Amino acid sequence: MTDEDLPFVAALYASTRADEIAAFGWPPELARAFLDQQQRAQEHHYRAAYPAADWLIVEQEGRPIGRLYVEERAQSLHLIDISLVPERRGSGAGSALLADLIAHADALGKAASLQVEKVNPARRLYHRLGFRTTADNGPYDAMERPRGPAGG
Repeated sequence: MTDEDLPFVAALYASTRADEIAAFGWPPELARAFLDQQQRAQEHHYRAAYPAADWLIVEQEGRPIGRLYVEERAQSLHLIDISLVPERRGSGAGSALLADLIAHADALGKAASLQVEKVNPARRLYHRLGFRTTADNGPYDAMERPRGPAGG
């Protein structure tokens, strides 16, 4: 990810919160200002909390379709964030990215880990890919997929 990707990242973030924000009934200008502020705060937090992470833009046929933020830790490859543009959600692209991430973790001899909101529907996918809850962190759960083929 480079500075040139920031407008895409901001629009991608806004797309992940569009339904939630629409429920407030705010004028478009206020909604946009709020989402811009929230996206900048999230990026700032991620950069401060995960200074050694890889900040990746996912492309398909030369066009950006998502973002993938990953940090290599001593025992795991930690997924910080994965987001796809609305038209790619539910297409299998996220599953493919996660399968690649798991394969890379396995090749490194590490587990794959993440933190996810308890209400996030992606939890079903994480479970299907072998992730299990390892800690209850309030509104979030820490999840891990053990290292090795098929979680072994």
